[in-house]
Amino acid sequence: MGHTIRTVAVLFLAIALLAWFMRGANFSQVWLRMLAVSPRDLALAASLFVPMMFVRAVRWRCLLRPVGPVRVGTALRTTVIGFAVSNVLPARAGEVLRPYLLARMERLSVTSTFATVVVERVLDLVAVLALLGLSVWSVGDPGLSSDLLRTVEVSATLAGAGAVLLLVFMWVLASYPERIGALVLLTQRVLPHALAQGLSRTARLFSEGLAVSRMPGALSEAVLWSFALWVMIATQSWMVTSAFGIEMPFTGSFLLQALLVVGIAVPTPGGVGGFHEAYRIGATTFFRAPGDAAVGAALVLHAITFIPTTLVGAFFMVRSGLSLRRLRGLAESTPGEELSVVP
Repeated sequence: MGHTIRTVAVLFLAIALLAWFMRGANFSQVWLRMLAVSPRDLALAASLFVPMMFVRAVRWRCLLRPVGPVRVGTALRTTVIGFAVSNVLPARAGEVLRPYLLARMERLSVTSTFATVVVERVLDLVAVLALLGLSVWSVGDPGLSSDLLRTVEVSATLAGAGAVLLLVFMWVLASYPERIGALVLLTQRVLPHALAQGLSRTARLFSEGLAVSRMPGALSEAVLWSFALWVMIATQSWMVTSAFGIEMPFTGSFLLQALLVVGIAVPTPGGVGGFHEAYRIGATTFFRAPGDAAVGAALVLHAITFIPTTLVGAFFMVRSGLSLRRLRGLAESTPGEELSVVP
């Protein structure tokens, strides 16, 4: 019953966001603008899917070094499956599934592997905010009003400070896993002993999964891969935006992708609705794009990120003997539970 209510709520949210996104759009003009775009330009933008997924897999291996050895092929396969699942299930379920699948295939701790995904998200935030700073502060945009520019600067500064605090917090957790486990074990004063022991073990394993934060070499490599990844993501956005005749400098794509990160945080499958509206707001507010062009570009950009990932992910799922129903069940299992990793 709870699952049904949650599914209905997510579908309603996605439909409501799409309706809001398409309000006032002239659909015949949107369609004409989409038809006018060069298929070659879209194919080039879509082809970035391969290097982006490869970079994600290589970066994940860097973060997993303290946890255990991981094959590039396994990291790549589980990464694509994870993103494909997030495209069709709500609440970014793939972010929980892919560390479980990788841990199962490589015989690693599920909890420690999940912790590396948390590190990934923090590094993503650092890269996106640094590139945003390059766009706003180093290059600037004389067309923006002073109030709007100040809002972007303040928001980026606050988010950047939060990212730095998260990195420091991860370093503390990674430096004292045994102490963290002992601290959590104190909950046995109010919780059953077995439950407190389980929570303590989970906290220790999670802290061990953050160990890369105290390994300067591996962490620096992961940071560099993070910047390479987000420059490619920005390039894809810029290519599609330019293909629709919207005048946006390349560095402007760093500002646009910061908005898209907020949009895909909405817990709808594939960020449907949130992604589209975030793009429309960014393109029309910051780059004075015509509304119909912004709507068409948002639809196409989402399609070339959604379709390849979902199709390749489905192929890997079939090859691995997995089904969407089974993955959905895994996504709804208790997060953080140290599951068996024996295939």
